[in-house]
Amino acid sequence: MNYAEIKNFDIANGEGVRVSLFVSGCTHHCKNCFNKETWDFAFGEPFTEETEGLLLKELAPDYIDGLSLLGGEPFEPANQAALLPFLRRVKERFPQKNIWCYSGYLFDKELLSDSRARCEHTDEMLSLLDVLVDGEFVQDLYSITLQFRGSSNQRIIDVQKSLRTGGVIPYIPKSGKI
Repeated sequence: MNYAEIKNFDIANGEGVRVSLFVSGCTHHCKNCFNKETWDFAFGEPFTEETEGLLLKELAPDYIDGLSLLGGEPFEPANQAALLPFLRRVKERFPQKNIWCYSGYLFDKELLSDSRARCEHTDEMLSLLDVLVDGEFVQDLYSITLQFRGSSNQRIIDVQKSLRTGGVIPYIPKSGKI
């Protein structure tokens, strides 16, 4: 897997101060995607043990609330295979920090059901996430007023509650506004 960018002090892609990893590779190709260069799986730099070490170091300070995964598409099967061992390390080392993931795939219709995204890593990867922002970006539904998402079709999901109940449970940010 390659990655396009790491943001060490991101306040736009999840609650609080976050470390964000933008992976490369996406087959959605949403119209007016803000990150088109990451559609190419070969874009950016290789995701190596050194990259993981750097991310773990950046996640260590108390003022960092968690990790956000964006893209590209973290749930492309090739990306899941590379991300899963890293996510295990993050949860093991920082159990108090949360993990957000942005995906064009729908939680209930694609990640939990047969789809091009679903593979042998999907269930465990979901088990390590706290919040999933799902759904492709849709330009016609774009609004600058939306918190943590670009278009109104995208949902902010409490992954652990959703997995426990078998339904889609919205995540309510600390601000109380979605």
